Amino acid sequence: MTKKAVHFGAGNIGRGFVACFLHEAGYQVVFADVVDKLVNDLNAQPSYNVIELGTHGTTQKTITNYVAINSRSDEAKLVDEIASADILTCSVGPRILQFIAPTIAKGVAKRSLDQAPLAIIACENMINNTANLAGHIKDPKNTPAESLADHEKKTIYANSAVDRIVPDKKGEPTLDVQLELFYEWVVESTPFTNAGASKPEVPAIHWVANLDPYIERKLYTVNTSHATAAYYGYNRGKPAIHDAMADASIRDSVAAAISETAAFIVKKHGVSKDEQEAYKNKILDRISNPNLDDSVKRVGREPLRKLGRHERLIGPAASLAEEGMSTDALLAAAEMAFRFQNVEGDKESGELAKIMAEKSADEVVSQVCGLEASHPLYPKVKAVVEKVQADSRD
Repeated sequence: MTKKAVHFGAGNIGRGFVACFLHEAGYQVVFADVVDKLVNDLNAQPSYNVIELGTHGTTQKTITNYVAINSRSDEAKLVDEIASADILTCSVGPRILQFIAPTIAKGVAKRSLDQAPLAIIACENMINNTANLAGHIKDPKNTPAESLADHEKKTIYANSAVDRIVPDKKGEPTLDVQLELFYEWVVESTPFTNAGASKPEVPAIHWVANLDPYIERKLYTVNTSHATAAYYGYNRGKPAIHDAMADASIRDSVAAAISETAAFIVKKHGVSKDEQEAYKNKILDRISNPNLDDSVKRVGREPLRKLGRHERLIGPAASLAEEGMSTDALLAAAEMAFRFQNVEGDKESGELAKIMAEKSADEVVSQVCGLEASHPLYPKVKAVVEKVQADSRD
């Protein structure tokens, strides 16, 4: 019997990363999305290609055995698919998790207690991604309190850390996806062990008992470096990430930022300095890959989220400040992020410009960065905000 996976989000990450590995593991993939054209194109086309961009050339994979469902207009059909699925994944973005939760809850409710538990793994770029999704699904408005005990028996939620760069695609839009050759998909095994259940057989997944070091290493190295390169690059007129990284001063700034985060990772998780230094240098080389040709505007988008308390710049800087350690390079990167305003195609950059123009520095630090006035990083971020606001008035 064919294994079935339901995946919410048929965008580039969904098609090129998650669905690719599920397909290779022998699953039929049921895509769920709200974009009519994307759903129709997937159903009309029996295959698409995933092109992996390495530094020395490309490889190509062909993905088949999938269907697509519009989760907005055909929810009942999607609920039935969830009720009979073996694994459910998603890559819709942190803010959309709450909107897919009601449908998932309905699908779980239709499952029998005799079925194997549904493995649910969110692939959003955030800490505790699946736990966040679980919170929305188990909300009483989606899963009534009297059904929660059965719900827990029917599901296994496992957090994950995903790492793969998917750049802007040039030319006419197609279902084919271009992405970097390197990838990492790490999933916590403990929920399955605790439930006495088998883990999904997906060779691409690296199973670990403790996910925290992998999540923070990835977020505070890959995402921090990528964002830092994007914000410096945008403010210095560089069109693509590899153009920014070809500028020695920007590369030095990026390296300095993730040297600070490396100090945090080494101290908190006991990773050796040599291991983290090697990982840092690998990431610098990865984001410098000219074959990726990734736009600084794409990577820098959603600056309000990326300046958040537990995100890639303020998160590690806050932890370092609490230990009395250096945060100069991360604060310089945050300054570049605060200057990412009114960028075409990015709504949040317009919202950031409005907040910076209308709010006091204290209000910005509190509202955007989520820092309390008593936190040791607070006055330093406030000084950065004041500097950017002063420059905007000149």
